[in-house]
Amino acid sequence: MIDSFSLARELILQPAGLDDSHIERTLSTVMSAAVDAADVYFQCSRDEAWSLEDGIVKEGSASIEQGVGVRALAGEKTGFAYSDELLPIALDEAAHAARAIASLGHNGRVPVLRRSSGHNLYLPQDPVGSLSDDDKVYWLEKVDRETRRIDPRIKQVMASVSSSFDVVLIASSDGTYAADVRPLVRFNVSVIVEQAGRRETGFAGMGGRYSLAELVADDRPLALGQDAARQALINLDAVPAPAGAMTVVLGSGWPGVLLHEAIGHGLEGDFNRKGTSAFSNRIGEKVASEHCTVVDDGTMAARRGSLNIDDEGTPTNCTTLIENGVLKGYLQDKLNARLMGTQSTGNGRRESFAHMTLPRMTNTYMRPGPHDPTEIIASVEHGIYAVNFGGGQVDITSGKFVFSAAEAYMIEKGKLGAPIKGATLIGNGPDVLTRVSMVGNDLRLDPGIGICGKEGQSVPVGVGQPTLRIDGLTVGGTG
Repeated sequence: MIDSFSLARELILQPAGLDDSHIERTLSTVMSAAVDAADVYFQCSRDEAWSLEDGIVKEGSASIEQGVGVRALAGEKTGFAYSDELLPIALDEAAHAARAIASLGHNGRVPVLRRSSGHNLYLPQDPVGSLSDDDKVYWLEKVDRETRRIDPRIKQVMASVSSSFDVVLIASSDGTYAADVRPLVRFNVSVIVEQAGRRETGFAGMGGRYSLAELVADDRPLALGQDAARQALINLDAVPAPAGAMTVVLGSGWPGVLLHEAIGHGLEGDFNRKGTSAFSNRIGEKVASEHCTVVDDGTMAARRGSLNIDDEGTPTNCTTLIENGVLKGYLQDKLNARLMGTQSTGNGRRESFAHMTLPRMTNTYMRPGPHDPTEIIASVEHGIYAVNFGGGQVDITSGKFVFSAAEAYMIEKGKLGAPIKGATLIGNGPDVLTRVSMVGNDLRLDPGIGICGKEGQSVPVGVGQPTLRIDGLTVGGTG
């Protein structure tokens, strides 16, 4: 099988008539100014999506995008230029534009580019063509048909399948020369149910860095339809959520999105270098309950948030952020690591060649503890059990968050009660970690649906956690 580096050169450099000498010249042009570092990021992407609604496949889209971004770093300043033309003249123009942040020249020497290797977390394959168009339509229609059979109250089914094939080639002034071929697939199902004039919705999805053939294996899309229908039907019987400070039990898996938003962003290097995070200058301090250990792991095979290398050519890592309640470190890209006197953790990420690199999460989760989930629920006299989340908001500076529960239940005297609707969790990220009193032994990751937004850029991520008991969390309800 062809390796990622050879495939990237074949798909990106050769058709454009480019070779290593053009890349080295570009870096030398940028470094001829008073620049601390420079890099060149080539990308070729192919995306495809199909969607079904009202029993009809209404939309199919496909796109191909390619280009190059050139970046120059001088102190805290960044010069950046990009082109969607992969031509020598475009490279030269981008290099001159990026270096415009500095004016005093020096020798412009760049180390010899040396091929860097990363992990082998997924196959360098194109998932777009791994399933025929007829098969994609077949699965969308089958999901619609089989899901509607579950219950006559199901009024609408919406399904979509998407795939992307992303090839990147990265060179930098420190000699890094790396490539990655990144497959990504996803299947989503939404269900709308109605009873006595009341309508509710349910959603389920899954994905990762593998082929479409693997995505539909073992009738997985049908299981998504079943889960989405289950959520929607449960919510038909939901009663108004209570309000006030109470014990909240968070389920395993996708509820880790609260950890991602309320805690994870505050541990990214740029916010901490600028002193705008609630966690700034607190390394070595206790910031959470001793039951909490939080990591960001970009090295998990085939996971949505995983990468063989980050978008600066650095191999990803499993970085411990909080250990037994003590803050251990931040997520770093090369720029913020250099300015903070540390090393990149392999968390430099960008949406595309047309965007600048930022320190971003990959797969962020809390490690498991000693308690059985049933033991945690049994320990609660009065509270709620939040199994699934919808939308949420967080203020990075203060850590304050608001999250809405898409599926939740009352807990009364250690027993699960009625499903509830309209529950929102309100709190402060650093504070909520100190309120974790029990951690389950059932660590689970999300099914592969995470998308993270930051400064207008979106990247795929993963989240996860075991079942957690949080004491004294504010619940905004409708009851």
